[in-house]
Amino acid sequence: MSTGFEVLDISGDVGLKVYGQNLEELFLNGALGLYSLITNTSSIKPLKSIDVNVYSESIEGLFIGWLNELIFQFDTYDFIGKEIEIENLSENRVEAKITGENFDPQKHECGLLVKAATYHNLKIEKKNGVWTAEVIFDI
Repeated sequence: MSTGFEVLDISGDVGLKVYGQNLEELFLNGALGLYSLITNTSSIKPLKSIDVNVYSESIEGLFIGWLNELIFQFDTYDFIGKEIEIENLSENRVEAKITGENFDPQKHECGLLVKAATYHNLKIEKKNGVWTAEVIFDI
């Protein structure tokens, strides 16, 4: 699996199965997977950076909070990321710098309108040294 994620076709919604050799890679690939649902990320230019900080009591809450913060940045500020640098990650906090640009429907392909990452059927586990997460999004 070269991309680190695959899209799951779920009736009425969409999901991602995300892979990582460690938690940092899992969060990174989750973000890239989310952005790939919204647009073809190859057309995004790294023009500006934002800092994202998310805190949660659990790893599941942190993963959902992380994805929902990225959705919030897109919905509120039209910001879509291309490069993600996770600066700090623990079991209850993620701090990252995301570089990308403002989404422009004239320039960027419109994919799915993702409303939220949900806890519905959420699974995060480490098996044979590989982290996997399955997450469903409301669209």
